[in-house]
Formats: sequence, structure tokens, C-alpha cells
Amino acid sequence: MALRLPEHWVWDSWVADDGELFHLFFLKASRHEDGMSSRHTRAVVGHATSPDLVSWTAQPDALGPREGAWDDLAIWTGSVVRDDDGRWRMFYTAISTGGGPKDQRLGQAVSHDLVAWERAGSAPLAPVDPRWYKTDVDDQTASETWRDPLVLRDPDGDGWHLLVCARAVGAGRNDDGVLAHARSRDLASWTTYEPLTRPGAGFGQLEVAQVKEVDGRWVLVFTCHPEEQTAERRARSGDHCTWSVPGASALGPWDVDAARPFTAVPDLFAAPLVQRRDGSWCLIGFRNREGEGVDAMEIVDPVPVGLDPDGYLVADRVVRIS
Repeated sequence: MALRLPEHWVWDSWVADDGELFHLFFLKASRHEDGMSSRHTRAVVGHATSPDLVSWTAQPDALGPREGAWDDLAIWTGSVVRDDDGRWRMFYTAISTGGGPKDQRLGQAVSHDLVAWERAGSAPLAPVDPRWYKTDVDDQTASETWRDPLVLRDPDGDGWHLLVCARAVGAGRNDDGVLAHARSRDLASWTTYEPLTRPGAGFGQLEVAQVKEVDGRWVLVFTCHPEEQTAERRARSGDHCTWSVPGASALGPWDVDAARPFTAVPDLFAAPLVQRRDGSWCLIGFRNREGEGVDAMEIVDPVPVGLDPDGYLVADRVVRIS
């Protein structure tokens, strides 16, 4: 059954697998008379577990805003990895009462069991670098698009990589979406570099990026609202939310201009690509129907997927979602 909470809206999610249970982390906010858009400044990270990605057991919330700190307003999307000492590390996005949604920054929390989490450090990680990424005109340390951190081990064992949803300097709106890049040897100190992708592909944002090796082939999966795409991109591919592009390695290169939509569920949004116990792959996520006034704020049942001969993500059977 879908994960739907009667008292809360549920949207972006990410998954950690401890070998026995799948741990789903998701953004949640109490349902409010001001409507679904009010959720963004009230979000916390919820937590549920499942043996099969279908039946979910609620767990205590994983992370919420921290009073008096840089992340005191709301917590947004992130990812989880396991470090060399066996600890779990969650990298997350946060906004503050001082900066609001236009000042997005990245943080980190650690856990031994994926249930109880503690902040790691008191300052944001990997600040936005105005040489490559758009910042606020009045504050070059702030950006309205600096979120959804994805952390990957270096393929050659040389530390870690961080991919961030960002906007490139010098590119037009809805054509400026890139994956920012940072590196670290210890998961604590990060150096920001130029992006791994180029702007100009018709996407304003590459949200909730994932990089997975599926049956020996690398694929990048990301989300973009149709409203955040250029008219040319929409005319070329139609209105779709989830996209994929093949690459030669965990770091690409990724030719985002060649991205193709996941057409089986056009409104599937922020959809984690997860490998099940039998080795098969699936997408979960929520359906982006807010613009229709439809409350689809829940995590759908798994959508079976695979890669086509060209390396793009496709449904491996007919998909029916009510």
C-alpha cells in the first residue's frame, strides 16, 4: 500500500538499505488550511521502514529544524551513505528564518542505527561558489537553488563526491540547471568545484539527483518540474517530471541535453531508484499533481523499471497507478 499519512503531506524521499530493512526518509509537513504550498517552510524529515518497499512501519521523525541555528526553519531533501567506520551519514538541505527559501544551505547528521540522528558540526557544508553558481544579488553566500545533496564514494577510492542541484552562472532561466560538484576526503571538509554537467539543456533544475549502477551500466536520474523547463524542451519531449541519462561512470560524463523522460508515469516526482532483494529495480516517489489541485502527497507503491538498450530508464511492464 502507498505510504499516506492522514495528518501530514508527504513528498520528496530517499532510501537507505541496512540489508534487512529499507529505510525511507521523506519530507513531511502537517496539513494546513493555507494549502499544499505552505509545506515548504514547515518541512521535517520523516522516517518509515519496510522489508519490501510496500508495507511501511512509521518510525520517529529523523530530523527537524534546530532553534537558533542556520537550519532553524525547515529541513529539505538529502541522501544517506555509510562511512568507513560503519556510521550512517545524512546530508540534507535546510533553510533559516533569516534567509527563508531563497537561502538554501547543506548540512550533515550522523547515526549508528538510522533512527537516532545527531548534527555533525554547527556550520553549513560546501558553500555555494559564485564563480560557477548563481547566488543572491545581495548575498553571495546564499542561493535559491543549492539543495538535494547526493554523496557518492569516489570510484577509485579517493574520498567522496557531492552532487548538488544548482544553477549555472551566465545561463538563462529554465536553461541553467546543473549538478554542482564538491569533493572531500573525510566527509567533513568539502571543496566546491565547477559543475559536472553543462547548462543549456532546457532544464532549470536537476532536482533530487541519483546516480546508480544498474546491471553494470551507470545512469543519472533527476527530477524537473515541467514549469522549470524551457518551451523548447517541453515541445520536444512533452510534460514529464522524471528524467534519465546514461553515463560511462559514477561521475558521468552526463550529457543532460540527451536526457529522456520516464514516460510510464509522467507526474512521478523525486522518485528514488531502489534495488530490491531479488536484484530487480524500481522507482518509488510521489506524483506531482499540486498544479491540478489534487492531493497526491503520498509515496506510491514500487514501479518496476530497468534500462533500455541505450541505457535509459524505462518501465519493465505496464504501469497502472490510480
